[in-house]
Amino acid sequence: MLSRIAPKGIEYEHDNTWHDGNGHSHVRASLIGPSLTIPFTEGHIMLGTWQQIVLLEMDAGPRERRVIVQIIGE
Repeated sequence: MLSRIAPKGIEYEHDNTWHDGNGHSHVRASLIGPSLTIPFTEGHIMLGTWQQIVLLEMDAGPRERRVIVQIIGE
């Protein structure tokens, strides 16, 4: 789906400005979003039967990333 909406190999203004070839990565990442909120009940994560948490790297090259987990509640 992301390949159809934001394909590699077409012109992105980002690439014209920065010349790094990852304009498609920025469009894809903006569609997915930077964060996720997951409910917990009695200390257990509340996911549906077929749900899972997946981390996606959208950039064109390898990057070092940090995952920040913030727990808010009573």
